[in-house]
Amino acid sequence: MLAVHFDKPGGPENLYVKEVARPSPGEGEVLLRVAASALNRADLMQRQGQYPPPPGASSILGLEASGHVAELGPGCQGPWKIGDAAMALLPGGGQAQYVTVPEGLLMPVPKGLSLPQAAAIPEAWLTAFQLLHLAGNVQAGESVLIHAGSSGVGTAAIQLTRMAGAIPLVTAGSPEKLQMAQKLGAAAGFNYKEEDFSEAALKFTKGAGVNLILDCIGGSYWEKNVNCLALDGRWVLYGLMGGAEISGPLLSKLLFKRGSLITSLLRNRDKKYKQMLVKAFTEQILPHFSTEGSQGLQPILDRVYPMTEIQEAHAYMETNKNMGKIVLELPQ
Repeated sequence: MLAVHFDKPGGPENLYVKEVARPSPGEGEVLLRVAASALNRADLMQRQGQYPPPPGASSILGLEASGHVAELGPGCQGPWKIGDAAMALLPGGGQAQYVTVPEGLLMPVPKGLSLPQAAAIPEAWLTAFQLLHLAGNVQAGESVLIHAGSSGVGTAAIQLTRMAGAIPLVTAGSPEKLQMAQKLGAAAGFNYKEEDFSEAALKFTKGAGVNLILDCIGGSYWEKNVNCLALDGRWVLYGLMGGAEISGPLLSKLLFKRGSLITSLLRNRDKKYKQMLVKAFTEQILPHFSTEGSQGLQPILDRVYPMTEIQEAHAYMETNKNMGKIVLELPQ
């Protein structure tokens, strides 16, 4: 089969498509013939040598994929049949023509969605669902500040926050990104390049602060995050795009707010946890996806690239211009 490959860590120019051995499904696994796979920041970090796959996971890039069931491994309990359209959460291996998946990490493709749209759901939407509900314990009526509001996770979090009856506020770096976030349901958007988002969030909440922050930035945002956190607020950290270093009185400021700092990663969770998350998401959220205008949840796609243009796809993601997900289509 064909797979995305790189021989040494570095830039997008190191990526190429290579023929590798096709995997075989083990006990309780399904072989998925991949139609599409979305890009994630983790792919960029892995390519740069900064984020190795978890022990036992495929070294091929790709944390989510959609396609058709090609083979059932021994001991599969169902309900999957050969030929079924499915999408999958993966610890790696999605950017190849075939990938093996524990059957509990497969989800049906929502009616009316294309396979490239479905490929944009698993990692981003399960992350947003986990951050809001399992880590952040979001409640109706609360305000939620979502950093990188036009990213895959950001666009999912806006919609899921609305669905939970809470109020999504976002940060982004351009008027176009803020406009898109507001179309998806953000109550307000703050351009971090032009204004202090913490002051703007305090103003929006009439000085009360935000109850929940979803933060993929980290270091460079810590002071502004704590500044606009409400009393007893929760700050959920799930990325370090703004660095890991902190200088200053973080602990005293957080203590003064009685704030909680919660950290969350999805890729290195165990199979049991992921299966629980996939089951909850499948039951509670998947039925609300729709292609019917504003009637339901929608995965947001920015661009779709053929697998052969993997270098261009990575280079584009590094520009931070995308609004929604970047998806790869695999040769069928």
